[in-house]
Amino acid sequence: MDLGISGRRAVVCASSKGLGLGCARALAGEGVNLVMNARGAETLEASAQAIRDDFGVEVTTVAADITTAEGREAVLAAGAGADILVNNAGGPPPGTWSDWSREDFIAALDANMLAPVAMIQGLVPAMMQRKWGRVVNITSMSVKSPIAILGLSNAARAGLTGFVAGTSRQVAPDGVVMNNLLPGIHATERADALDGAVAKAEGISIEDARARRAATIPARRYGTIEEFGAACAFLCSQFAGFIVGQNILLDGGAVNATL
Repeated sequence: MDLGISGRRAVVCASSKGLGLGCARALAGEGVNLVMNARGAETLEASAQAIRDDFGVEVTTVAADITTAEGREAVLAAGAGADILVNNAGGPPPGTWSDWSREDFIAALDANMLAPVAMIQGLVPAMMQRKWGRVVNITSMSVKSPIAILGLSNAARAGLTGFVAGTSRQVAPDGVVMNNLLPGIHATERADALDGAVAKAEGISIEDARARRAATIPARRYGTIEEFGAACAFLCSQFAGFIVGQNILLDGGAVNATL
């Protein structure tokens, strides 16, 4: 299927690896030119060059921390005029509710709510003027089914979800489509870190922790960044214009809910 976005330009945040890289590669496969961002310059450039080699699209890299004002300014400058925005940032560390300070919550909000809001404010007005745009926010399945040890993430991502719920309806009349993708467990370094924390806390191997968690997923496996990226690319396509303000789970059936 031709998604009808060849030649468009996308900003993909935190895209040197993991789910962000999956989205960047899927968009590049559709002929979309990219502005890729990540904190680590070496990994970012290696991922960008692989995309150039594999798909022949233009890729601009911005090594910066998207959770800081300076980082966002650099990415927004490079991505001015972009048709597509994929918001992404690493999640806060796991922990216990009684241990988190105000500073911990502020850091989580800065990374997983306020940073994507600022990117939306920076790029969407021009999309509205051009009467076409796509925004995909990578949040978490914890928005629908909270994960106890990820309370910082639960709170910050739920805040972003509330913002998107209203904003998506406001920008839709001008051709800008905004939705959220809610990943469950995918085979990424983030999953390795969470499995490692469980293994350490319970005195088991990381392989045992991973197998035990996979057994709780109806699909009986972790997701891949390729299938996540394909879902993102579709939400950025010409066919997604009537999908507005939705929270779409990619969790292998892990969230047990009718609606």
